[in-house]
Amino acid sequence: MKDAAWGRLLAMMRDGMVVPVVGARLLRDADGGSLQARVAAKLLADYEIALPPGGLTPYRELNEAVSLLKGTADMQDLYGDIHLAMRDLRKQGLQVPAPMQQLAQISDFRLLVTLTPDDLLLQALQAEGRAVNEVVHSPKLPTSEGSDLPLDWQEKGGATQLLYLFGKARPTPLFAIHDEDVLEYAHNVIARGSHAPTAFLGALQDRNLLLIGCNFPDWLSRFILRAARKGRLADQKGGREWLVEPLRQEDPFIGFLGKYSPETAVLSNVDPVEFVAELHRRWMAEHLPGGSAVKPDDGEPPTPESAMFFVSYSRTTDLAPALALVARLRELGVADNEIWFDGQTLEPADRWRQRIHDGIRGCRYFLPVVSRAAATRPEAFVFREWEQATDRLPEMNRAFLLPLVVDAENHPETYNQASVQAWVTRGINFGHAPGGEPDGRAVDKLRQLVREARSRATT
Repeated sequence: MKDAAWGRLLAMMRDGMVVPVVGARLLRDADGGSLQARVAAKLLADYEIALPPGGLTPYRELNEAVSLLKGTADMQDLYGDIHLAMRDLRKQGLQVPAPMQQLAQISDFRLLVTLTPDDLLLQALQAEGRAVNEVVHSPKLPTSEGSDLPLDWQEKGGATQLLYLFGKARPTPLFAIHDEDVLEYAHNVIARGSHAPTAFLGALQDRNLLLIGCNFPDWLSRFILRAARKGRLADQKGGREWLVEPLRQEDPFIGFLGKYSPETAVLSNVDPVEFVAELHRRWMAEHLPGGSAVKPDDGEPPTPESAMFFVSYSRTTDLAPALALVARLRELGVADNEIWFDGQTLEPADRWRQRIHDGIRGCRYFLPVVSRAAATRPEAFVFREWEQATDRLPEMNRAFLLPLVVDAENHPETYNQASVQAWVTRGINFGHAPGGEPDGRAVDKLRQLVREARSRATT
């Protein structure tokens, strides 16, 4: 887009009139591969079905895998299998994709829509310290679980609203896993059927949609665009959309939009991931002093200088497992104000760095999140945190440092990072928490540390 077009988009965002609709093309791993492909491959492997010679269509892998399993697997079982495959990815150290982190940092977005059933966008929003109200659209959702946009959602300081348009993954058939499912969900939206989030849909119709990497079939794209309009697509008085999708100029959908939806800007010459990165860069340049990529230093870290647990992790590689670990600590009864966890995905500013150093000196237990991806970084602030914690060890006559390996295998001795090697040499025991989920031994150790801290507080 030209600068003038970017300016118009950013102005509408400032006014709260743009809603990002996020699709499968933004779900890529650190190597640029499709996360959906990894889920589909696991699903087929579980049923001993070989991939077709030409592979699966990029970003359509799950639909095609389910189609291959028709007649072989019980379709009702596949929902649970897919849910478990997604959990396995998380345990293997799946990182929140960078586009999700970047979108979550754009505070102008109070309404967001995800077209995939995972919780990666939710994780990214929570990592930014944003309260999130999840609205799950599923025609067969239990009545007690139905939700919609609250009346007071626009109040300043209120929660961010996140709509799962095609359901959210769980062990039962309450999310879409193939095209026929998607058709039923789309029909339910158009017909305002069972559990359709009418208030949320009404808010979408009053705003402009930013559709990024949705990767819909032609027919479904037309369906969704119509559902988001109060009137016909050809009505010039309707809303407008930006469609960020790598389409060919001869694609019939582009011709259709040109004739019947001229208010839809098609950005087919830019990769959706690159588009989000540029949007993030321009938004940050407008909102931060001097266009810096560092968050404004206008507050203190939200956690105390004397916490029970200090969770130290590499922001660019290990956000997802760190979030999972914090969630497990809460389940063990550790309060939020007893956990030092800096959810910023950017490196800390100078004043925050000093506060972080104070936090390391004052915490009772230091939990470094260790991964091969982090250990191979050429430079990172987290290494300074680890070194400072190591410097406290000579003063200690109690448990203090518990490194947790979040990779699938627990082999820290193979990691070429100075602090990790120092801990191995000292004989420090490394816990194992694949994807941030502590195994039985690690849970027992964490529970023991909590008991010791509580006992000390009462003596």
